[in-house]
Amino acid sequence: MSTSHAEHVEVGPPRVEEVSSGIYAYLQPDGSWFLNNTGFLVGRRGIVSIDTTSTERRTRAYLEAMGKISRQPIRTLINTHHHGDHTHGNCLLPLATIIGHPRCREEILNTPFPPPPGIWSAVDWGDLHVEPPFVTFEDRLSVWVDALRVELHVVPTPAHTTNDVVVWIPDRSVLFTGDLLFVGGTPFVPMGSVSGSLRALEWLRGFGATVLVPGHGPVSGPNAIDDVEAYLRFVQDSAQSGKAAGLTPLELARQTDLGRFTDWADRERIVGNLHRAYAELDGAEPGASIDTRAALMDMVAYNDGRPLTCLA
Repeated sequence: MSTSHAEHVEVGPPRVEEVSSGIYAYLQPDGSWFLNNTGFLVGRRGIVSIDTTSTERRTRAYLEAMGKISRQPIRTLINTHHHGDHTHGNCLLPLATIIGHPRCREEILNTPFPPPPGIWSAVDWGDLHVEPPFVTFEDRLSVWVDALRVELHVVPTPAHTTNDVVVWIPDRSVLFTGDLLFVGGTPFVPMGSVSGSLRALEWLRGFGATVLVPGHGPVSGPNAIDDVEAYLRFVQDSAQSGKAAGLTPLELARQTDLGRFTDWADRERIVGNLHRAYAELDGAEPGASIDTRAALMDMVAYNDGRPLTCLA
């Protein structure tokens, strides 16, 4: 039987946080594997949702939470990137226009569902099917919630993935960052870029947002960017010394003292991040294809051969 996150009483249930009038973050503790944040904006004639969640049960709980705030229909769904914790539940919003980057659509269509066995502990994904964005854009797009402009910006470089989008509400100084930011959890960039993520973080600073809703972790201020930047520079420095010593990413990870990052959730991601950093040291461009399956299996090996803990 799969483990339900609800059985871990030390971790609280999802909660809704109003970050500005009519703008809500939906936060899923503890932000570890497949436990993402979403968000929504409520207008007079409808709701705009920012992402869905990873399982049928969790997405239905999200829909129920929105229904307690407003009985208006969900008219628009924005996907910040293709990963399943943000998109598996798309199919449960059948009347919504789904918006995302063209590569988000491609990656969703080309990614196996459910996720392959043996990498994560067993999860009850529920009765879901793949539902990618069917409205795509390349640079930026405005969505209106009554008179409030919601700007969608494509991240100008591969970062967390090759198809990251942020949601910026300039009149409220609120920024939904997607998985460019993990707060209290280990960033994960094998499908994007270490160097690109660093450039993307500097780009994020340019918005001047006072409220940032990360893809995982609590609502934060702009200082959260500094912690992610420090971790990614640590990955780069470790990779440079490890590669020079002839170590594989897994060997290096096993020898690496994570220091201030030790207590962050999902510490095994260091292995996948080193795979990407090694590829970049070999000249790979940000977002270039690497063997992500091998990186994931090395993460399992780092975890003493046990599947990675997923409490979705």
